[in-house]
Amino acid sequence: MKFPRSGLYAITQTENKSCAQVLAEVALALQGGAVVIQYRDKNPLDAKFLASELLALCHRYDVPLIINDDIELAASIGADGVHLGKHDGDIAQAKQRLGKNAIIGVSCYNDVALAIDAEKQGVTYVAFGRFFPSSSKPLAAPAQISTLEQAKTLLQIPIVAIGGILPENGGQLLNAGADLLAVIGGVFSDDVEKSARAYQALF
Repeated sequence: MKFPRSGLYAITQTENKSCAQVLAEVALALQGGAVVIQYRDKNPLDAKFLASELLALCHRYDVPLIINDDIELAASIGADGVHLGKHDGDIAQAKQRLGKNAIIGVSCYNDVALAIDAEKQGVTYVAFGRFFPSSSKPLAAPAQISTLEQAKTLLQIPIVAIGGILPENGGQLLNAGADLLAVIGGVFSDDVEKSARAYQALF
C-alpha cells in the first residue's frame, strides 16, 4: 500500500469508545475522503482485535493503516506501517520487523534537523506539530509555521502537520508546505463524514 502525497490523515479517537463505535466512526471518515488512518490508542482493551478490524476496513477503501508507537502490533496484524515518536523504537528496527515496503513515519515536533536525519534513514514521511492548541496533546511543545516552510525546501518526502488543525486553519499549513493534515478531534466530532469532507476540500 502506497503512502499518499496529500490529503486528510485521520487518527482514531478511542477514549471511552467501544471497538464497534471506533470502527463505525473510521468508516465514516473513510467515506468522507480520509486518505490515511492511524490507529492510536493509549488505553487499549483489545488492540489486536481492533487493529485487525481497522486494517480490513481501510483496505476496503484502498487506504493504508498506520499503527501508532507499536512496531510489534503492526507486525502481528500485517499493518501497512508504523508511526514512531521520540521513545518508540528506532527506524532500523521498524524496517527490519515490518519489511522494506512498510510505511514508516516519524514525529519531528519542531525540528527540521531531525526530519533531515529521518529522511536519510529512509522513512516514508515526517510529521511536525503541534501547530495550534490541541485537546489530545495539550502539553505538546508548539511548532512554528516557519518550520514547515523550511522543511519544504529541504525534504523530498511527504510532510504531515498535526495539532489542533481545523478546516479554518488548515489552509495556512498547506500553503506553508504541509502535504497532509493529521487530525483527531476535528474529524471525530459530531458528524464524522461531514467533518472529513470539510478537511478534504482544502486539498
